[in-house]
Amino acid sequence: MESGRLVKRVLVGRALRTDRLHEELLPRRLGLPVFASDALSSVAYAPDEIVVTLALAGGVTALTHSWSVTVAVCVVMMLIIASYRQTVYAYPGGGGDYEVASTNLGPRAGLGVGAALMVDYVLTVAVSVSAGVQNAASALGFLRGFEPVAAAVLIGVLALSNLRGVRESGRALAVPVYAFLAAMAALIGVGFYQWATGSLHKAASAAYELVPADGYEALTAFGLGLLLLRAFSSGTVALTGVQGVANGVPALRKPRSRNAASILVMMAALSITILLSVIVLTRATGIQIAQNPQEQLRLDGVPVPDDLVQDTVLGQLSTTVFGADSLGLLLVSICTGVMLVVAANTAYNGFPVLASRLARDRFLPTDLVSRGRRLAFSNGILLLSAAALALVLLYRATVTDLIHMYVVGVFVSFTLSQLGMVRHWNRHLRTELSLHNRRAMIRSRAINLAGATCALTVLTVVVLTRFVHGAGVALLGIGLLWMVMTMVYNYHRSVDKDLALPPEGSDASQIVPSRVYALVYVPQLDRATMRALAYARASRPQELEAVTTDVLPERTLELQREWARRGLPVTLRTLESPYRESVRPVIDYVRRLHRDRPREVVVVYVAEYVSERWWVRWVRDRAEERLRRELLRTPGVMLVTVPWQGQATAQGAGAGRR
Repeated sequence: MESGRLVKRVLVGRALRTDRLHEELLPRRLGLPVFASDALSSVAYAPDEIVVTLALAGGVTALTHSWSVTVAVCVVMMLIIASYRQTVYAYPGGGGDYEVASTNLGPRAGLGVGAALMVDYVLTVAVSVSAGVQNAASALGFLRGFEPVAAAVLIGVLALSNLRGVRESGRALAVPVYAFLAAMAALIGVGFYQWATGSLHKAASAAYELVPADGYEALTAFGLGLLLLRAFSSGTVALTGVQGVANGVPALRKPRSRNAASILVMMAALSITILLSVIVLTRATGIQIAQNPQEQLRLDGVPVPDDLVQDTVLGQLSTTVFGADSLGLLLVSICTGVMLVVAANTAYNGFPVLASRLARDRFLPTDLVSRGRRLAFSNGILLLSAAALALVLLYRATVTDLIHMYVVGVFVSFTLSQLGMVRHWNRHLRTELSLHNRRAMIRSRAINLAGATCALTVLTVVVLTRFVHGAGVALLGIGLLWMVMTMVYNYHRSVDKDLALPPEGSDASQIVPSRVYALVYVPQLDRATMRALAYARASRPQELEAVTTDVLPERTLELQREWARRGLPVTLRTLESPYRESVRPVIDYVRRLHRDRPREVVVVYVAEYVSERWWVRWVRDRAEERLRRELLRTPGVMLVTVPWQGQATAQGAGAGRR
């Protein structure tokens, strides 16, 4: 046990007092990398999703429509960001989408938002880490083939970083986030300079002919429209992480709402600038990327080799701007890979807080409510890590498979929370008399209504265009989680009803029993049993006896002789055990006693040997443990466990006191 505590202290750090919670709050400079890293990192794979989807219809379509699709995504982002600015001011206590939906639309809608966000947070970690490993592998070839292992290790590192506390996590993640922004600034700046001066080269993939995939050779106007909608839905991954700021407002320093609103604006400005710039340079360099390169890419009319490895859009753009094997390419690849990994930290800051809130509302186990030794929600962090690890291993860290399940949960929460905000303003407008405040509320309501309409439209498009590709799996996961949390809530309600105090004076549990009948379980006669016997005698019951079971006749006879030799003033009853069971006869005897004496309370004393050594419980006879487990389920019977500390345990306790 001591060694376990030492390891925990080394890995996680010293325990922090609750009154030091304010020291863990984040300033704005750390709030941006902590809460906006997910949205900022999406520019690393959002262009790929747009270009790959449009490439199904051939290179001309991808080149022509990538700009318009990206602009549409950016417009949606600005509208959603504007809507969330209203949320962080209206609900500065955090809770974000869950609190908004629960308060204004009811607990069922709030639970739906909670389930959607939890699924999305898990996918955020899985997708971000997998994409980070994939991007890093383009510069670090030794990672190829070991992506799942690398992703699993990175999830462990993220979990450990967050277990050490929010502030330490923010400091650890600030450097890679700002390094990524600097790398993007260098890439975009140099790229636009080369484009303006005419020195920007074409990408190597521009030499390929991109032919339409099977079934996309002759698209009608309707078919092209559906493809554009699918590309748009794929590009909306750029909006993931926006809700993390609203959920994490309590983790920011005061003024919390203003800092959160500022982070939202900075996040939107940076994401839109980088995304638009990357798409412009992608078009200028002629970068091409296909979902099935051997089927769609041709070089001089010949299909490309089967072993062709396509780099990501950012990888190809960096190679074109800085040159192959250049320091610039290496830095951009590493910064992007690390950024994608740390982007998962948005989920690590949102998921545990949301899980704690759901647990306080009785929808999840209560172990998720409290903070750990470093004032972080440790159990929530571990739960998120386990779920993300399972997804990464199940899908072998393949971003293409994971990305199709993404976004659904985000836009479910977007839609319900913004509808909730509309009802929030409607409710306040009914009581607000100030003309100035009413105008501000009407303006905010209009923004939230536009955001709700936009989010619902995008959600519809995502579900219709990606249902069979993975959106259906995400919806199924959300539904199952909603059902599980509903079951947990119903269980808590049934327990509360069972334990609720009746009207004063009618509580049967306060009636003093007429007599106390005490039993001491005696598997063998030793110091632990003697202590249990002494405690039972000290309680002065009306009747007291010791019971043992006759499993091995020779041992039973030896026990009876020793009992008589010591002259113990308690009757020893030997229970027959024809089937050699040491516990069942005792259980039957206790239940029979309670049935025959319903007005008396039966108290069973069980000795327990306590040891610091974890393996002792697997070596010793566990009959006492089985007996306790059965007695706990026996109504009308009280159970008293009398511990006997082993020598090592007693010495450790004494050393601790000294």
